Amino acid sequence: MKLLVTGGAGFIGSNLIHQVIDRPEVERLINLDCLTYAGHPANLDAVSHHPKYVFEKVDLRDKAAVHDVVRRHGITHVLHLAAESHVDRSITGPGDFIHTNIVGTFHLLEACRACWMSSDSGLRASDCRFHHVSTDEVYGSLGPSGFFTEATPYAPNSPYSASKASSDLLVRAYHHTYGLPAVITNCSNNYGPYQFPEKLIPVVIQSALARRSIPVYGDGLNVRDWLYVRDHAEALWQVLARGRNGETYNIGGHNERANLRIVELICDLIDEFAPHLGGGTRRLITFVTDRPGHDRRYAIDATKIQCELGWTPAYTFERGIRETVRWYLDHQAWVKTVLEDKK
Repeated sequence: MKLLVTGGAGFIGSNLIHQVIDRPEVERLINLDCLTYAGHPANLDAVSHHPKYVFEKVDLRDKAAVHDVVRRHGITHVLHLAAESHVDRSITGPGDFIHTNIVGTFHLLEACRACWMSSDSGLRASDCRFHHVSTDEVYGSLGPSGFFTEATPYAPNSPYSASKASSDLLVRAYHHTYGLPAVITNCSNNYGPYQFPEKLIPVVIQSALARRSIPVYGDGLNVRDWLYVRDHAEALWQVLARGRNGETYNIGGHNERANLRIVELICDLIDEFAPHLGGGTRRLITFVTDRPGHDRRYAIDATKIQCELGWTPAYTFERGIRETVRWYLDHQAWVKTVLEDKK
């Protein structure tokens, strides 16, 4: 397996690389990343000198460069994680999401089609696999009950989720039109080490440590299904290695929580782990105007991946969030580095 991971310097990508690089099936692992603000080489210090590891600083929007990487390395498997992913940023500046998430995915699909389905490439499409990593946000918003399944119609409500829905459909079309061996996964909200401090959990941790106000959108009762990033990485590997071509698999953590409850729990953990701050961290919670189009609830039905591939999350939310808060407290030098380098 000559494995291409796109977005490997980002949050999910770096955790994935840490987990799979020593698998015997992986002959070489190529990390393609253009190092936007959300991706940082410091996330991969532990593997940067690994004999299997190769880094390619390439932007998916550069069609020729993407084709060159796939051809030159003889890529056989792709885990496509690279994407603009922050909903708030998509609302204020949707253009980057369209160009990276849709056009960038198109460039990668075309590169794989050219390499895997050409008679002179030396590769057989049946030995290859394109795994597109997406989000549950493509399904829109749920009411107080029910779950997203693989048959749920797409109903994206933000420029971010619309761009991901578009890229999902491109991957599906390439499988059905050209026979490109492809699978898609749609996952719930990830949390854990190496997440850039703009998403809810690291924002709350950093605000609490700095004794700044902790912003909570609206009434704080928007519900998400939370998935520990290491559980997600294991699920991605199982789908890449054993999933059925042309199929979609939903990956969920079985951990529905309202945003406000998440924030309160983190505040309590900060009080436990950092008593020198004086306690009372919940007093920093501040409700702010809700963002436009804020979906009320997401929840994943992960029955299919459990039944077909035997995957279930190993981490309870209580265990995962404790480890996550502890990790950020122990890695404040990393936080400082990634924030300063992206100024």
